[in-house]
Amino acid sequence: MSKNLFITGTGTDVGKTYITGLILKKFRERGQKAAYYKAAMSGNERRADGALIPGDALYVQSVSGISQPLEEMCPYVYETAASPHLAARMEGNPVDMERVLEGFDRLCETYDYVTAEGSGGILCPLRFDGQKLQLEDFINARGLGCLIVADAGLGAINAAVLTVEYMKARQIPVRGIIFNHYEEGNPLHEDNRFICESMTGIKVLSCVRDGDTDLDMPFELLESLYAEEAAG
Repeated sequence: MSKNLFITGTGTDVGKTYITGLILKKFRERGQKAAYYKAAMSGNERRADGALIPGDALYVQSVSGISQPLEEMCPYVYETAASPHLAARMEGNPVDMERVLEGFDRLCETYDYVTAEGSGGILCPLRFDGQKLQLEDFINARGLGCLIVADAGLGAINAAVLTVEYMKARQIPVRGIIFNHYEEGNPLHEDNRFICESMTGIKVLSCVRDGDTDLDMPFELLESLYAEEAAG
């Protein structure tokens, strides 16, 4: 069985997919058999033949250099640029948790490391109709530990601390935080890092600058964040 990690963020467009691509690149460079997974992906474009392109999956594949086929990466791909629960409702294709878990489990049987990325922030619903499915339902179903991606700039303290406290209240394991859009020497960014660590007790494990093509984190530390399923 594989070792796994879930990547969430403090909100939409904080750079989860960018960071996930750098993480998978690090595994690929170490010769590890690593895979990417996202339960639901919205806001995607269509090919000339009408087929939807899973944009986040394609980005991770291209940045990381992994050879995993795109069709393994995401069971639900939507065109509508909205939360998956709304995109699914508008397109008539609701998320089924059993299908999500089956796709994830197949990767766990084939790859040594599986990195699952969430949609939006931790509270972004996957389904909200006759059924209510949250990202934490997927996380809890497979006992996944989590890494939080946060924007290093203005608002980082509120967004990061609230995200951590919500996850702690739900007993979702938080392995660490990664700051994105970080500027060395910027007093706001440096203070945000200090305050976030002090208020949450969670370490900022890496600070990623705009344009970085590698994740500044020892591979041994990155690998230690991954764990085998605790539930299933």
